[in-house]
Amino acid sequence: MDAFSYLAVLLSVILGLAIQQVLQGYRALALNRRRVRLYWPSLAWSGIILLMVAQHWWASFSLSEHGEWDFADFAAILIQTALIYIMAGLVLPDIPADEPLDLKDHYFRERLPFFAAGLAAI
Repeated sequence: MDAFSYLAVLLSVILGLAIQQVLQGYRALALNRRRVRLYWPSLAWSGIILLMVAQHWWASFSLSEHGEWDFADFAAILIQTALIYIMAGLVLPDIPADEPLDLKDHYFRERLPFFAAGLAAI
């Protein structure tokens, strides 16, 4: 296996975990829909995260044409992918047991780390 193949496997695992975070959030919202007050920006950003994951994965194919890989190249791609995962983990909350949840409160509580991760990923 060449260096890109190792990187592609690792990126795919991290991006798959990011998808899992968002989909698990949707599942939790659906299962607890009576206790959850929805907020459209949270839902919109969760969809954008899924698009970002798909775009990042698709764009990673062009990395196969990259000649020599050094640690800095590898780290830059890996950090960017990890930041997308962090955004996926922050966009929707874990649902507390038997307590109401307001997505607007969650959005404003987590907006700084969420957008900081997004800015850092650029």
